[in-house]
Amino acid sequence: MHDIEDRTVHQLFEEHARQAPDAPALVCGEQRLSYRELDESADRLAYHLRELGLRSGEFAAVALGRTPDLLIAVLAVLKTGAAYVPVEPTGPDRIIRHVLAEADPLVVITQEAYRVRLTDAVDRTVLCLDGAPLPERTGPLPDRSGPADLACVFYTSGSTGLPKGALIEHRNLLHSYQGWREVYGLTAEDRFLQTATLEFDVFTADWIRALCSGGVLVLAQRNFTLDRTASPAELHELLLHERITVMETNAHTLRRLFAHLQPLGLELGSVRLLSVGAEKWYLDEQLRLQRYLGPGVRHINVYGVAEAAVDSAWFDTATLAEEPDHPERLSLIGRPFPGTGIRLLDPAGQPVPPGTPGEICVSGPGVGRGYLKRPELTAERFVEGGRVYRTGDIGVLRPDGLLEFVGRSAGQDPAAAASLAAVEVLLRGHPEVRESAVAEVETGPRRTGLVAYVVAAEGARAEPWALRAYLAERLPDRLLPEAVVPLPALPRTRAGKLDARSLPLPAPRGHAAPGPGSGGSAKAVSGGKGGGFLAAEYRRLGEGTRWAAVTAVGALAAAVLTDGLWPGSTDLSRVPSPWDALFQLLYLVEWLGFGLGLAFLLLGGPLLARNGRPLGLTLSARLAVAWLLAAWWPQDNWYRVSQATDWPRQATLVYGFNVSLIVAAAVLVCFLAWQPGRPAGR
Repeated sequence: MHDIEDRTVHQLFEEHARQAPDAPALVCGEQRLSYRELDESADRLAYHLRELGLRSGEFAAVALGRTPDLLIAVLAVLKTGAAYVPVEPTGPDRIIRHVLAEADPLVVITQEAYRVRLTDAVDRTVLCLDGAPLPERTGPLPDRSGPADLACVFYTSGSTGLPKGALIEHRNLLHSYQGWREVYGLTAEDRFLQTATLEFDVFTADWIRALCSGGVLVLAQRNFTLDRTASPAELHELLLHERITVMETNAHTLRRLFAHLQPLGLELGSVRLLSVGAEKWYLDEQLRLQRYLGPGVRHINVYGVAEAAVDSAWFDTATLAEEPDHPERLSLIGRPFPGTGIRLLDPAGQPVPPGTPGEICVSGPGVGRGYLKRPELTAERFVEGGRVYRTGDIGVLRPDGLLEFVGRSAGQDPAAAASLAAVEVLLRGHPEVRESAVAEVETGPRRTGLVAYVVAAEGARAEPWALRAYLAERLPDRLLPEAVVPLPALPRTRAGKLDARSLPLPAPRGHAAPGPGSGGSAKAVSGGKGGGFLAAEYRRLGEGTRWAAVTAVGALAAAVLTDGLWPGSTDLSRVPSPWDALFQLLYLVEWLGFGLGLAFLLLGGPLLARNGRPLGLTLSARLAVAWLLAAWWPQDNWYRVSQATDWPRQATLVYGFNVSLIVAAAVLVCFLAWQPGRPAGR
């Protein structure tokens, strides 16, 4: 187990290239590279990067599509002694700009399709690998890197704000690899499927597991997490065609794959190990899938964080002595990987007894250096001299010695976070519910409350009033959600995790909704202490109806008031056809614009508030949008009844409307461009 601790990740790959140079290393569609070809291509690029000044201690951003060049670039950066910063080139612009500004890489390695976008985001050398061919260089680059050098910077998914750069050394990754090798039984005969997005830590884990074992890495050309056109059937076909033996995916993708397999009775071909992570994978799901796949496939639930080199704990159903009660309420992560320590601590940093919720804290050689350019946050999260990482996740140690994953703390103490998680799993246990989430959201002006979100099971209706009554029978008032909101699907981040910030707001108090025995007629749904909320199937309809009603009333008022305030301004009696119809359409659009501006002024506050901008900027943007929509109606009417040479009135109109519209547009630009402050660049 300690035979690789003094090496680096790329040195372990190079050993396999020397021992079996003609063995297949990388497959991507019809492209095939042997270990020799992959190693020589990386050497050639590494020479060029070294000539550009890339050295130990520097960063190089890798922003490439899903082609062999992606792995060539990663290995080349490591061979120079530098660390790579994975940047998904199709990601959101604000994320790309944030990562490149903070990491400040010496060079950005990409392809022509993304050159303009990346050049605009960073004032550094942008190297396109599909441009001019690199000069031929032979032989490996002199390697002075060691296990304590940085290997990569993992930018976390940003579920709690803008992503943070976790600094990971070679020895951190090699520690994780040793754990995978021992628990998974990795060999050179394995074929590993890589489906994770470049920017996430699982991408690095996939290629290390494959290329440090002497196996074959199969790089999927489709992104099965982000590409909504990529179907589970395509993923299954790829597994069979490439004879995949080892695969890791996220819970959301695995649910879609299993929903495809089960009705058709399909199998996974050569797969012997299937691991799942990134989100809660419930025990009932794990047991059901394990029974379906049979003893020939080992199905493992893994838990980990980027800050501790990807994976820290694992659970295999074979380790269960007996099936616990209510497996639909449990997510077991089992025990730590070899050499990794996990402790559960209270807010004061003291260990909690078994059965008590505590914060999951990871220790061992997998824990990274900390966060890039964030010393205060590093000191807060990397404690005991940086040897222990406080994850912010909540867990419980069960009587059988297995770890149970409860959920994120979201800034709460472990007991409160566990209570919210209990509401979520109780709701998920209802036969009409497939997925659920519970969040504390804004339910009124300066007021927050618990709201439950559900995705109905196939063929079920999941009535909100019935689900809330079900919860009311089982929960104390303080934990009873004020509303149950059904959704076609829970919103997801780019990593496939639940995106709590994108959960919709519930309808306001007092909304009408159907209840039991109502026969479809509207009645108020009791919300207990929380008040009434619109039931699921009417929630969006009701919100749209309110907007439409205010817009219609505003437009009608504008139409009625026009002739009273500006007599003759809409007189089209002297305008010939068909021009009179065009002008009449213009007046109608102006009236509707006024009505919509009024509706936004009255109802649009929550829409802007959820963007997380400062209160003053949010209020200014709300007024600006309302003004941009509503101002056309009075402006045009005043212009139409003014003499062209009435210079005092013309100047008043220009400064009263035109200039103010420019100011309103500038306010909106500031609102859209605003980002929270970040550390200065290095």
